[in-house]
Amino acid sequence: MSGLRQGLCWLPVFLVAWSASNFIIPYIIAVCRHDVSVIFPYISTAGATPPESCIFGLMAVITACAALATMYARYKFMERLLEETSRVSPRLNSASLLLGMCSCLGMCVVGSFPESTVLVVHDIGAFLFFVSGVGYILLQTVMGCQLAPYRSSLCWIRSSLVAVAILALVSAIICGSLQRPTDPSRDPTPQSDPLHVASAACEWILAFSFVCFFLTFINEFKLFSLLVRVEYM
Repeated sequence: MSGLRQGLCWLPVFLVAWSASNFIIPYIIAVCRHDVSVIFPYISTAGATPPESCIFGLMAVITACAALATMYARYKFMERLLEETSRVSPRLNSASLLLGMCSCLGMCVVGSFPESTVLVVHDIGAFLFFVSGVGYILLQTVMGCQLAPYRSSLCWIRSSLVAVAILALVSAIICGSLQRPTDPSRDPTPQSDPLHVASAACEWILAFSFVCFFLTFINEFKLFSLLVRVEYM
């Protein structure tokens, strides 16, 4: 527990634990209530029916807030590092924060508009969340690798996670666009619609690649803290 008191490392620790729970808890409830199949439903499908939809929506908003706080802290940390080097353009740091904010907005939309009620808005939010999220971790990896030695193990780990995320994103989009329309009252199986299950599996892989990526922030967040200064006008 003493390690959590170093710098701001508690922030990514909370984000990783909470976001993983955000995906897993509604799924477990949905499976126990027989609302979805055990085999790879879409994450949002597992959180589309009450009471799991209420839990999923609340946890999604908290996840988005925690992610935004983590991304802003990371932005300030990188801003401080970039003051001492010209290897990385500060515009990359700003663009990364902007993409992160868009991803958090998409997460809030996904949690607030279940696919069972407002499908179009939900899908727009999911697209914004995943595409912007991949852009965020990509830019963070580019900046981190330019600042760190090329043989840094952390750089290779993040690069691998980005590669997995991009592959999962592309596969999810392709499989999702090719799957045949299904009866909403029936939960597709690998036999009835393999493309649906493949797309959902890629979505799970993509979501947990984000979780694992934020896990790599923990040691770096031990190195700094943020202070708020109040000034009278």
